[in-house]
Amino acid sequence: MKHFLIYFIAICLMAVIAVFNFTLFFTGSHNDNFFSRNSVSFRHTELPAASTTAPTADNIATEIKIDAPVANQVISSPLEVSGQALGSWYFEASFPIKLIDENGQTLATGHATAQSDWMTTDFVPFKAELNFANPTSTIGMLIFSNDNPSGLPEKEKQYGIPVSFNGVQQIPVKVYLNNSGLSNNSADCSLVFPVQRLITKTTATARAALEQLLSGATDAEKNQGYSSSINSGVKINSLTITNGTAKVDFDPQMDYQMGGSCRVTAIRAQITQTLEQFSTIKNVIISVNGSVDEALQP
Repeated sequence: MKHFLIYFIAICLMAVIAVFNFTLFFTGSHNDNFFSRNSVSFRHTELPAASTTAPTADNIATEIKIDAPVANQVISSPLEVSGQALGSWYFEASFPIKLIDENGQTLATGHATAQSDWMTTDFVPFKAELNFANPTSTIGMLIFSNDNPSGLPEKEKQYGIPVSFNGVQQIPVKVYLNNSGLSNNSADCSLVFPVQRLITKTTATARAALEQLLSGATDAEKNQGYSSSINSGVKINSLTITNGTAKVDFDPQMDYQMGGSCRVTAIRAQITQTLEQFSTIKNVIISVNGSVDEALQP
């Protein structure tokens, strides 16, 4: 009886193991190919990953057509804009446009509005109107951007055409800067040298030239050895010209951390010679916050 019980238990265990192996085989739990096939199937049911490749300029140029204005056209305000763009450029029947000057300053923003059903893959006509103040440059750029509600950088597209502005004239003026290379290491701190700048034509030419001086040396000028002794960020409080004398008053930034008679001499020379380039100015009086005596003291 004891041996029979042992045999019976052994047969039952063998049967359980056989059933377990049989199940593993047909469910494929041990089969690498099974998992491989199912992982591919699963990936195919997922949404495809967004492309990280930005559209090229050539591709963008095939998606939008500008009828007006044409490239390099002289424009004025209000500016009528028209053209066609693929439906994918629109969201809620519009996409943004802006006008900038040659310095990158935004002059106007607006939206190009679809003139027919925009929910299509075909070209859709648009119109827009931009109003802008008189620019301070002679050229600019009209920029069209697709409406990108996703906010993803790789989906952003821009297309621009160059434009010119009506009635803007520029005139040359001189600003006087330091340049140790031109002074031949002279001990004369009053030696300053002119560089030419272009400004928008204005009746306040002297003030415009002085503001150019306060902006400091440009990168190109720095590469040629030019520099300014004037603090950055200085503002003009007032400038009056009477009987050949220019009285210019600056804010306290002019005197900030001022030190050294040579630097003071250089600053006075920069300001005086920049103003005296104009035939109407024979003499220059400099003040800071209304004080002449306290201005530019070493």
